[in-house]
Amino acid sequence: MKTADNVWEKIVELQEMNTSYLKKIKSLVTEKKALSDFQVICYFTYSLNIFHEQGNENYCLGSFHIQNLGGRPLTNPYICIKISPGSPFDFSGKYLYKDSKQKMRMTDAWERINDPMDKQEYWLKPVEKNVLNPSETLSFSNFQMRWLPESSYAGSIMGFTYGDEEKDGISSLNQINISGTIIKEGGNE
Repeated sequence: MKTADNVWEKIVELQEMNTSYLKKIKSLVTEKKALSDFQVICYFTYSLNIFHEQGNENYCLGSFHIQNLGGRPLTNPYICIKISPGSPFDFSGKYLYKDSKQKMRMTDAWERINDPMDKQEYWLKPVEKNVLNPSETLSFSNFQMRWLPESSYAGSIMGFTYGDEEKDGISSLNQINISGTIIKEGGNE
């Protein structure tokens, strides 16, 4: 009888090991599938320097980041930074134009690829980076927005990332929304 009990104990032990192995295999397959998935996010980081007085210049210093969290690369990345119509913001940043001779001297340079006269959309691509590999981050750093409000103001800055794998674009996780009221002397706007 002891032999039959030992056999059943061994069978139960083997079934538990088999279940444990199957769970581990399923976990590894799920991990491997996640690593092969395409997952890119983008977001803004920024700081503000705002004066709530008429005639004082306000600033926003920001960066736009693209992060590849997936297992596949993003090829030929480019971005669009869009400023809402009617906003008082004057956008500037470290970017070059197609015919600029400075491309070779600037590290982490970005090139503006749309009409330089457009003051609402800034389409930019990195000069030296054609592929954003898994676990890498690409940043358009230290852009500035300035505005000199005379009365109440409001505006938004939105960001989008594009590439060969994302022709329709990826919207940023956040946007920059700024509004304010300037009180003129005497308490009226």
